[in-house]
Amino acid sequence: MKTNRVVLFARPFLAALTVLAALSPGVRGQAPSPILESHEGDDYTRYELLAPGSAQFRIIYEVTATTPGARFYFNPIRKGSVATDEAVYEQMTGQPLRFEIVDGAAARAEGMPQADADTRYIQVTLPRPVPVGGEIRLRIDKTYTDPKSYYQDGDAIVFDRGLGNKRNSVVMPPGYEVVSCNVPSQVLRQPDGRLMVSFFHIGAGEAPLVVKATPLPREASMPPAAASPSVKARATGAPAAPAPAPSIEERLSERAHQDPEIVYFLQQPETHAFSLYHDYTEAHEGNDKYLNVVRAGSRVSNPSARLLDTGEELKVETLKGPQVTAARLDIGEPVTPATEVVVIHYPAVKKGQSIRLRIIETYTDEGRYYLEGGGVVFDRSFGRARNAVVLPAGWYVTDSSIPATISLTKDGRVRLDYNNPRPDEVSVLLRAARRSR
Repeated sequence: MKTNRVVLFARPFLAALTVLAALSPGVRGQAPSPILESHEGDDYTRYELLAPGSAQFRIIYEVTATTPGARFYFNPIRKGSVATDEAVYEQMTGQPLRFEIVDGAAARAEGMPQADADTRYIQVTLPRPVPVGGEIRLRIDKTYTDPKSYYQDGDAIVFDRGLGNKRNSVVMPPGYEVVSCNVPSQVLRQPDGRLMVSFFHIGAGEAPLVVKATPLPREASMPPAAASPSVKARATGAPAAPAPAPSIEERLSERAHQDPEIVYFLQQPETHAFSLYHDYTEAHEGNDKYLNVVRAGSRVSNPSARLLDTGEELKVETLKGPQVTAARLDIGEPVTPATEVVVIHYPAVKKGQSIRLRIIETYTDEGRYYLEGGGVVFDRSFGRARNAVVLPAGWYVTDSSIPATISLTKDGRVRLDYNNPRPDEVSVLLRAARRSR
């Protein structure tokens, strides 16, 4: 399955050359910062509402450390909330990590200069310094008591909380139905029968979420949920043949929790070439390779890959036609002499663990990236929730068929972010013109 602020999109962005070299901010001629900087786009939060009247909810927070050399992560405890039952794990290994609760002064003393003096923090000791060109993924588990955010209104329960992360879900207590939700959300039944609202907030600022639920009648039936689908990252190059219709389980997969991300860097249009990097998480036990089927009409060059959890470079090979057959690779479509597959090898995923990969490639595609009438056209469908296109240096956007947020990269290029909260593809037609000749 393919899975991908008015303030301009505010997330820091690396210059194209820096990204494609798989470096992180602060590496080039600067000492690495000892403090973690969150990777906002990778953050995901799951809220599980506990017993009505308790004012308690469990929080499972997934966040990524990306600053090279970082040794700590500081998770603020929101003012007005009381935190208990804390635990922190590394997502790659599933192993628990050491942490302590500190005040703002202690956080500043450990190198977090922006720490608020009146805020308490969960200070996590990272399992290793964040590798150059890599990251460390964390899962923070805690319970909050906050009567202003979670309370009863007659027979109903209300969760009223501004959420700064873009990707969130809220799980109702057993036996409750959702009767009101002010942020457009998926409604998904969990394996244990609880109902969940889940959303990818693509607007500016925090999402002012208000969810209201009421108890179901005792005689109301709650059928078991279908088995959760295995969400796999789809190859960057989609097959030429039409994809089969998605199953019910695939259509009901949680979009907000899907974390693949792709960024295209358009080179000067005369080349018809664009570089890209694609990040995704692999959690299926035993998997040891990623197969990228090159889209028909495209030519791939300079493929490379990195295990982001450690910064390790991975083995990459490109196979064509008979080589694909000889390697006995299941690419999900018939193999022809023109078939081209980029194979990325990585250590087999162990039970209860996961790895995050970054795949870097350059494509040449005259049919989807070309000059027309003095302008440039980029015409491509996106299936992931998070997609971005960076225009060539010296070009500005004139037309975009799909709504996007727009920002400038550090080297002055225009970036368009196409964040799609729906579980479907968007067909983007993007046109740009030169600023001057």
